[in-house]
Amino acid sequence: MEFIYDLHRSMMTNHVILIYEGDFTQQTTKSILTMAERNLESSGEESTIKKRIFNVMVEALQNIVKHSDETETLEKGKHHAAIFLIGNEESKYSIMSGNPIKKENVASLKSALEKINSLDKEGLKELYKDIIKNSTLSEKGGAGLGFVDMARKSGEKLEWAFVDVDDEVSFFCLKVNIARFNKQVA
Repeated sequence: MEFIYDLHRSMMTNHVILIYEGDFTQQTTKSILTMAERNLESSGEESTIKKRIFNVMVEALQNIVKHSDETETLEKGKHHAAIFLIGNEESKYSIMSGNPIKKENVASLKSALEKINSLDKEGLKELYKDIIKNSTLSEKGGAGLGFVDMARKSGEKLEWAFVDVDDEVSFFCLKVNIARFNKQVA
């Protein structure tokens, strides 16, 4: 039972205002967005900041729904378990997510994230335009715009890590920070 208090204390220490862990579907995503929208509306936050937070949330949730790799456990069978969190500190909001990814896909994702983080505001704008002009949808429905859009809307570098789960799967952790003051973004 102390686990409940420990979780509560950890969430308060890390300024977590919303957390969901489990299988992600379009319906789950809608529910999370609705809860977050209500929370932001009652916060009195500036409308431009709320729009940026909402945009990054949508992209992060779509990434989980479309790009989590299926994993299998003895307890649950095949599933797409992931986690989504929103943190609220004095100077910033943090949109955080984590989902399983096959190790064979790590290198290409890592390369794309490194490229995005190497670009400045103008470089991100150009990459965004280039992807729109020259890309086709992947088999999972994405053209690679989500991470670029998150970097553009946040105005910050993406923070990420891959944690080994087993020989075939890693857990992809992503954190996108959004300043609480109105900052010019791409």
